[in-house]
Amino acid sequence: MTPKRIILGILTLLTILLVGGSLIDSITQPQIQSRLELYQTNLILHATEWKPEQQFKPDFDTLRNNIIGENAAKSALQQYENVQEAAQDNLERIQTLEPASQSIIQLKQLQDELEIRIGLLQTEQGKTEEALNTWQSFVESNSSENTQQQVELAKVLRGLWSEPPRILPNAESTIESNLEGWFSYQALSRLYQLQERQQDLQALQAKEQEIAEQAVVKLTIISAIPGVGLFAGVILLLVLGIQFLFKGKESILAKNTGVEWLTPWDWETILQVFILGFFLVGQLAVPLVFGLIFNVLNINPANFDVRRKAFYVLANYGFLTAGGLSVLYFSLKSFFPLPKDWFNVNWKTNWFLWGLGGYVSALPLVILVSLINQQLWDGQGGSNPLLPIALENRDPVALVIFFVTASIAAPVFEEIMFRGFLLPSLTRYMSLGSAILLSSLFFAIAHMNISEVIPLMTLGIVLGFVYTRSRNLLSSMLLHCLWNSGTLLSLYILGSGSA
Repeated sequence: MTPKRIILGILTLLTILLVGGSLIDSITQPQIQSRLELYQTNLILHATEWKPEQQFKPDFDTLRNNIIGENAAKSALQQYENVQEAAQDNLERIQTLEPASQSIIQLKQLQDELEIRIGLLQTEQGKTEEALNTWQSFVESNSSENTQQQVELAKVLRGLWSEPPRILPNAESTIESNLEGWFSYQALSRLYQLQERQQDLQALQAKEQEIAEQAVVKLTIISAIPGVGLFAGVILLLVLGIQFLFKGKESILAKNTGVEWLTPWDWETILQVFILGFFLVGQLAVPLVFGLIFNVLNINPANFDVRRKAFYVLANYGFLTAGGLSVLYFSLKSFFPLPKDWFNVNWKTNWFLWGLGGYVSALPLVILVSLINQQLWDGQGGSNPLLPIALENRDPVALVIFFVTASIAAPVFEEIMFRGFLLPSLTRYMSLGSAILLSSLFFAIAHMNISEVIPLMTLGIVLGFVYTRSRNLLSSMLLHCLWNSGTLLSLYILGSGSA
């Protein structure tokens, strides 16, 4: 065995340990999906406060039934109670696995927020006595410094809904500091009514009407666009499936399946590119370089505001891309000129239709798999760290940077690496279908969150399918770009609904 292969073997083992450790660590990390569901619920609660003009009322009633539902507050209460129950189960599980985990603190903070809001939803349902008991139980069971603000909030809310009411001196500031969105509106409305502050109450109601109208528009967007795409995707999959049954090898699904790539390099080059150029650069080199720089400059990235975090994420991905593509170039340099169809980018073909069709087809497949996957992981398993930042972000500059990172840089780099290089390289050792599956698995694992492996592998299969049929990286890049852009748009809309 040559020294190069020995070194490559050691680096491969190191990579397996690093990646395996990251996946294991992600088991106890919360998914973003539960938060997304709560953000959508909050948006629905805002929408219920909209009081349209009389001529629009019939249309609003139809909209309410289709998007908001008959009893949004009741559904919201059930949603919050379900998330609370799941958070408690996860907390008990994590306390057994990692007694000192940061996730425990996050879950406890989430439980505090949920219990306060559940009380407000109970009052909306006319269950005032239950709400008072919820807040009283919270006050009695939480006395640490970490929950002191929430305890004060619970005392304020309990006073407002007690009989007779008790208004604490700091009631308004406590509500404004610790509640947001529809929940803040409900608490402040109660306070202003009790204080007979009609002018402030009218101003609050007018502001809520504006927010509620915007919420209706946002709900329509996040419901209609995916709904149309989902319907179109199902129809497209059925049409393509029927065509394949009747036309076989002449169908669209079978296009280019008989055309093989000529792969002049072996498994050693494949490992070299991915072990050195992707996993070690991303998991070891980039974090190490940034860590050293920040230590010298005495900077803590955890203290960055959202704009600096956006630049930090872009810089991280820029170094990963530069390192990965450099390793790819020097690994393949001795094989130049490359055989036909390698890293093919052709603007003159129908790549746009392939990319768009792939996106529409991926929607029903990934959504179905994600729904099943969510039940399996019960809110745990981690998520892309970029998603929570984008969800809670309101800065337009940061949004542009996130878009450049997620919807342009990521699709270009990842498609070059996984579809442009890895997938065709694997066909030297296995069938095209197996190469699509294995490259999709590596694509999913590279995102370092164990709960996302199955949904991302499903997306990777569609990306691989589109690339192998179109033989054009532009098609899979477009699909990838559309997918990430749709995710960012949904996050922005849902996040803006919490204000």
